[in-house]
Amino acid sequence: MAHISPELWALAAEAERDLQTVFQNIRETSSRNTERVLEAFASNRVSESSFNPTTGYGYNDAGRDRLDRIWAEVFGAESALVRMQLVNGTQALTVGLFGLLRPGDIMLSVSGKPYDTLEEVIGIAGTPGDGSLRDFGVEYRQVELSADGSFDYPAVKQAVLDAGKRLKMVFVQRSKGYLDRRTLHVSEIGEMAAFVKSLNPNVFFTVDNCYGEFVEDREPTAVGADLCIGSLIKNPGGGMAETGGYLAGTAEAIRLVSYRLTSVGTGAEVGATLGQNRNMYKGLFYAPHTVSQALMTAHLAAYVFGKMGFAVEPEWNVPRADIIQAIRMGSPEGMISFCKGLQSGSPVDAFVSPVPCPTPGYADEVIMAAGTFVSGSSIELSADGPLREPYLIYMQGGLTYESGKIGILSAAQAVLDDGLARLR
Repeated sequence: MAHISPELWALAAEAERDLQTVFQNIRETSSRNTERVLEAFASNRVSESSFNPTTGYGYNDAGRDRLDRIWAEVFGAESALVRMQLVNGTQALTVGLFGLLRPGDIMLSVSGKPYDTLEEVIGIAGTPGDGSLRDFGVEYRQVELSADGSFDYPAVKQAVLDAGKRLKMVFVQRSKGYLDRRTLHVSEIGEMAAFVKSLNPNVFFTVDNCYGEFVEDREPTAVGADLCIGSLIKNPGGGMAETGGYLAGTAEAIRLVSYRLTSVGTGAEVGATLGQNRNMYKGLFYAPHTVSQALMTAHLAAYVFGKMGFAVEPEWNVPRADIIQAIRMGSPEGMISFCKGLQSGSPVDAFVSPVPCPTPGYADEVIMAAGTFVSGSSIELSADGPLREPYLIYMQGGLTYESGKIGILSAAQAVLDDGLARLR
């Protein structure tokens, strides 16, 4: 594109040379995940009839029920609930929490503070009486991660023992969210699940899996998690799903959360698909490849902005556990400049200039760049962050690496043009 300088194009070419091995590893993971998805499609006999729409109650929606079985197989789970009625990841998580927790129970997060939008759901923030878990008598406790971003096993053990029989759920947020920490790998989550179960086998080990699906070749439910939750307009929707969320896990966990989503007794037996089945199937089929494109875009962003002098997490050559790239912009102006540039390199609303504003569910003003085909989709190239120190921008997505590269270079050019950095 004409507005990107030759120097930035040259930097991108340098990055691609240095990233060849990283990109090849990403492609190999995508291939393994695609094979797993195809095997599940074949074993569940997907056909044109799977895409037929239903209305009303949605009784006997064969395509919906088949997609649930496919999802469980792909995720290494006993059961799954994949529904267009779940409007975002936060609602899917809310359904999971309220579905499993009861008055008097203790919920223990072992990965520090959960994502901002869950604070009011849990009752960490918000107004008493609004209907949080706290209002219903659920107690929340948390254990911080160690300084290196790993689980603090001694502290977790003490917290589990202190909670005793009241402990119903141990919660892990795989991704960093709006925190300045690294993302947790599936192997780490599996080890923690086994550790917790050795102390208290009756807890529901629950994972917020948003942004992590198909980044590695296993999901948390394949290594011991009782419940794994995410959004279809992130990784597993492959850029095709127009809305929706999922919960996968043990048969008992899914039975209980299905009662929360609909009603006790009807559970997963209802829920019309209104013609969305085809996109959800197609999205799952595309997901491993689409995630690979987003990962390549994230590695490129880390390389380019690292060369411009910004602290990045992860570094460009570090294996990843989610699609999020954090860049420490250092100021509100830097965050705004980045988002302005990224938006200008987007396929939709390229003419729009993002501005910070209050956003439901967040305590701080948030700036977002999202020139996406699906509103709010973060498997498509987007960036956002709360305007608070240390002024981190969180970038994610990219349906194709080629378009992702242009978006990243557009963001870099805007930051350079605004005098906030220089090439080194």
